Amino acid sequence: MEAYLDNAATTRVFPEVREMMKKVMDEDFGNPSSKHSKGIAAEQYIKEAKEIIAGTLKCQPKELVFTSGGTESNNLAFLGTALANQRAGKHIITTRVEHASVHETLAFLEEMGYEVTYLPVDKKGQVSVETVKNAIREDTLMVSVMYVNNEVGSVMPIEKIGQMLHQEYPKVLFHVDAIQAYGKYKIIPKKSHIDLMSVSGHKIHGPKGVGFLYIRDGVKIRPILFGGGQQKGMRSGTENVPGIIGMAVAAKQMYQSHNEKREKLYRLKNMLIEGLQQMEGVTVHAVEDIPLEETAPHIVSAGFTSVKSEVMLHALAQEGIFVSSGSACSSNHPELSGTLQAIGVRQDLLDSTLRFSFSVETTEQEIAYALEVIQKVLPVLRRFTKQ
Repeated sequence: MEAYLDNAATTRVFPEVREMMKKVMDEDFGNPSSKHSKGIAAEQYIKEAKEIIAGTLKCQPKELVFTSGGTESNNLAFLGTALANQRAGKHIITTRVEHASVHETLAFLEEMGYEVTYLPVDKKGQVSVETVKNAIREDTLMVSVMYVNNEVGSVMPIEKIGQMLHQEYPKVLFHVDAIQAYGKYKIIPKKSHIDLMSVSGHKIHGPKGVGFLYIRDGVKIRPILFGGGQQKGMRSGTENVPGIIGMAVAAKQMYQSHNEKREKLYRLKNMLIEGLQQMEGVTVHAVEDIPLEETAPHIVSAGFTSVKSEVMLHALAQEGIFVSSGSACSSNHPELSGTLQAIGVRQDLLDSTLRFSFSVETTEQEIAYALEVIQKVLPVLRRFTKQ
């Protein structure tokens, strides 16, 4: 048996997505900038995709810019906003637990003369509204807070932060990395006063290599890619039509029977947590003293005393169980997780933690199998560690 429990890294595309992408690649393969019928057909897919995704966000289609994925969306949000608003201020606020594509882009802006404030989080992995408010200065350009943490599944108070900024600091832009949240939560950017929001297709059973950035109408932002002027000049380059329509089909699927999908994910999460907590020397992170429904429905982070995460990961993989030792996007940089340190995880668990993440396709049988194997291999691995 296999149990794929690394869905926060990537998901398998829905069959409907695969069929739609195949049709576009086989039949409607024209360049959307071409004026003949093949090009017009391709352009129509892009228009349809914008309408589908805008419908899930209750926004205008023109407020969406398609990108190559979450990393580019985050880069465009920061660099494009910085380029367009240089007189508005050079101070940006974020948290210590953001994705690498946020931290690395902000590190680049620091080299360009910007100042970045990295806010602490509590043991639940959450930043408080008050902490954000206290960090705002006259020269603050933007606040950026992820919706769901990709390592431990903590959920930030996005709506409350947005409300505070809207009421007290309306000139400060609010960016949200929603890459782990879109599809799991019903997000209405205008209701939460979000100005910019990043999303990636392959986290919602769409294809890799495609995403989008929501840009509220009226926000000043400049492109960071230049060329043929596609997407009204905001993101030049021939559009990835199969990927774009594939992502839209996935988004539509994710938001059909949405509440039932979320309830299923929480059942799986609860089953996994209860099983892990019954095992000796296993600690589940960022769930203590907080209702399960206030954490992300699809991510569980657990530390295993006296077993290195890489050793545990490979032992599980040999049994057909696929998990992550942290953010898959940072696997080329094996330093200790900044997120785990930020939430106060014990020193001995920093390099002994695994991330389990599931999707709407995950079954209870897979969770049960994973628990059974973990129970079997843990004592064995600990004996080897002691030798």
